[in-house]
Amino acid sequence: MPPIYDLNGKVALVTGAARGIGFETARQMHIRGASVAVVDLDSGQAREAAERIGERAIGLAADVTDQAAIMQAVADTVERFGGLDVAVANAGMAQSKLATVRGIGAEEWERVFEVDLLGVWRTVRAALPQVVERRGHVAVIGSIYSWFNGALNSPYAVSKAGVESLGRALRTELAPLGASATVAYFGWVDTRLVQDSFDQPHADRLRETFPRFLLSRIGPDDAAAALVRGIEQRSPRVFAPRWWRYISALRGILNPLIDRRLERQRTRQEIVLAIEAEADEHGAAAVSAVSR
Repeated sequence: MPPIYDLNGKVALVTGAARGIGFETARQMHIRGASVAVVDLDSGQAREAAERIGERAIGLAADVTDQAAIMQAVADTVERFGGLDVAVANAGMAQSKLATVRGIGAEEWERVFEVDLLGVWRTVRAALPQVVERRGHVAVIGSIYSWFNGALNSPYAVSKAGVESLGRALRTELAPLGASATVAYFGWVDTRLVQDSFDQPHADRLRETFPRFLLSRIGPDDAAAALVRGIEQRSPRVFAPRWWRYISALRGILNPLIDRRLERQRTRQEIVLAIEAEADEHGAAAVSAVSR
């Protein structure tokens, strides 16, 4: 299918682009003729990634939780390339280990939320004046956790649910202005974030509670290819792997059934109790250390 929105000659900014899905998205848009700003926390890694992509790429350092920093990245992109057409709010993180809402530290929960939802909001907010002026496009990175039960991973799941709502609202609001927005729903993509998640304590037992086909991973290049095609088609939604779209379409029916199953599943109950016990033990040890 020929693109509705030709990326050749456009300018794109991608956050979290030093590696993984962000890097592949920037690289594949560059192949299609776009100039790209590779934005990441570490300036050296951002510049190195930009050099690997090609001549029409620049590396910029910015923390997406810092509104002034992300606005400066947009300004630097506009100064270098003359404008900004496409913003991809990809930067994200996960909690350090599986934890319940009761057991996770407040600072860690809020840090994940700060990056994964408010970081997306701040990126979009900074880019919108240019995107609207140039009738461009915004892509926000959701997840299957945008609708899937987020037990033991609540800050990430809550953030991704918010990202989905933000992306849907954006698309409706941008339509009369000639711009558009996409929400990307990714399953398990073989990035460092997913690799680290799968290596956590209790992760092996937790994976045993899922049907095997739900755990299949795709490469960052495949996820990025789906996203870039979605941008070219100004699609409202992108799913990778594609079959997640069918589960999403049935979420109103499936979610109550899945929730009920998760509540009653013995292995899940045992995992939750083990994680809770570890959190209690850690908390007791911390109190003991402070009181010495």
